[in-house]
Amino acid sequence: MAINALTWESDFFSQRIGKVDLTQLHRLTPTECQAWDLVQAKIPSGDYQTLDTLSSLGFVLAEGESQLEMAVESSTRQPGIRIARPTHIPLLRELASKMFTESRFRAPWFEQSLTEQFYAQWIENAVLGTFDHQCLLSLDDRGTIAGFISLREADSTAHIGLLGVARSHRGAGVGSQLLLAAADWTRTKGLTQLHIATQLSNVAALRLYLRHGARLTTTSYWLYRKSNDSI
Repeated sequence: MAINALTWESDFFSQRIGKVDLTQLHRLTPTECQAWDLVQAKIPSGDYQTLDTLSSLGFVLAEGESQLEMAVESSTRQPGIRIARPTHIPLLRELASKMFTESRFRAPWFEQSLTEQFYAQWIENAVLGTFDHQCLLSLDDRGTIAGFISLREADSTAHIGLLGVARSHRGAGVGSQLLLAAADWTRTKGLTQLHIATQLSNVAALRLYLRHGARLTTTSYWLYRKSNDSI
């Protein structure tokens, strides 16, 4: 088999969702693809041969992704940052559900209402430590949530899950504050690198990360194929 099941996504969206094992790409057929509601593939942006092969099988571009790394040795604790608690979950769910509507989990691949629920559940899981391991909050002078960032530790590296700034607080440096707080969280865990992934089209986020010393490491494409797509 050239397709592996994505269990969490399949369960959440009530679809049979899989991801192409690129090492088995030579075995992938339209018949195998048709057995899934949605098949995803993530490929290096410079791998044109694989891009052509997947395109010939009916895959289309869903999103470009950039991956960055940020060193954290000189990080410092940021004022106004708190650990999210279960009491924050209702407001965080509301904020997250409206912030990430242009991600790869968008229409026509997924219903908007389910996409909103997906990100709401993601941030709730981060608060509870059941997916990402921690959610940090930026609070303004009135104690209102100005933004949030979720983090997890994997393969001896820290990874940013979601970073969001409330619309009412954009342009006030909240994104920088959260990124620096994430760097400090990484340092306190005894790690030296913070891994970041964001959309290629999210120029504002890329500028933020690069401004704070992040290094662009790779770029990739996400390609999707629905079971009713023809070739």
